Amino acid sequence: MPALRLLACAALLLSSLSLAAANSPARPAATDLPVATDARLEVNGENVRLTMALSRPVSASATVMAGPDRVIVELPSINFQVDPKQGRKSAGFVSGFRYGLFMADRSRIILDLAQPAAVASVSVKPVRGGFGELVVELKRTSREEFAALAREATAKTQLPSIPVERKAEGDSRRIVVIDPGHGGIDPGTQVAAIAEKAVVLAFGLKLKEQLEAQGRYRVIMTRSDDTFISLNDRVRIARGVEASLFISIHADSLAQAQDVRGATVYTGSERASDAEAARLAAKENQADAVAGLDSSEDVHDVAGILMDLAKRETRSFSTIFARNLVERLGGSVKMHKVPLRSAGFRVLTAPDVPSVLIELGYMSSPKDAELLNSEGWRTQASAAVQQAIDQYFERLQSPGKAAQSKP
Repeated sequence: MPALRLLACAALLLSSLSLAAANSPARPAATDLPVATDARLEVNGENVRLTMALSRPVSASATVMAGPDRVIVELPSINFQVDPKQGRKSAGFVSGFRYGLFMADRSRIILDLAQPAAVASVSVKPVRGGFGELVVELKRTSREEFAALAREATAKTQLPSIPVERKAEGDSRRIVVIDPGHGGIDPGTQVAAIAEKAVVLAFGLKLKEQLEAQGRYRVIMTRSDDTFISLNDRVRIARGVEASLFISIHADSLAQAQDVRGATVYTGSERASDAEAARLAAKENQADAVAGLDSSEDVHDVAGILMDLAKRETRSFSTIFARNLVERLGGSVKMHKVPLRSAGFRVLTAPDVPSVLIELGYMSSPKDAELLNSEGWRTQASAAVQQAIDQYFERLQSPGKAAQSKP
């Protein structure tokens, strides 16, 4: 296809992403942000240096983090206009770097390390004309020293947490949380010029639009723009609003199997249904690490047997909805040959909220990639998801059903 068609498809996402940005009042307009361009990663003697041109000077700091080893450069919100290919180039002990929005008022640059390193210096130098230049100098270090630096940085780090919108008093509508995966500094799967984070956000916004048009549901988005949200916060949002359903949206990729196509619906479980499900869960569970967060498991504050019972009931509801979803989607879009699977996705761990994860298709498939970026396909597929949601709640309310209790 293909790359030219993919590039053309990317343009179809721009209107959706512009709408998303409008829903984030806490973030300054892109035109008000300092702009970063012309990034260079190069060996400087025994050190490695990252240089990035800025439209004006900003504050900057840097720390290291282990598991995987990386350097994290903290910045205010930045409008990155850097060629993505620059980040895929290695230099010395740095295997590459990535960048993007981390929170509404913070950005990050993350340098992946092939060997232990320390931050020799980080500065933003004023440049003639009011411009700035970010310079991050890294030096080799021992594994022991790196581990000590990482422990020190972790002890000082306060994980970002977004506010949860509480359930409105007297609002009897069912609450559905839509969770577009990845975002901000975490692009997810990338094929040609298209990133998974943009594809799933466009789909999530379309689904929200269709659900709200009915007036039957209150729809909460974990993110409505290009912002990073941690896995724990995604779960916390669903629990905080007492959601009746949580739907996480993703798009997979298999570089060595471009003929694999179709949508798949996943439920959460300790043991994966198959090797492919286990592979995908392991990849998606690294989202926090990609953004430079400690990816250790969150421990919910519900004890012992009560938690276990809640999970069992919730999984029953999740399975009911997942089957509805496979049935409805299968009547509208191409499904994977194994359309219903399960695995240990961290984002599906709310003990009291029925949750599923939808892989809309494979961006590595030229045909799926074309459809995923089609407004017509998006409308058709989101309508099928809406029908599955309607059917699920109708079944819960049917007399004599075991699922009649509140999910």
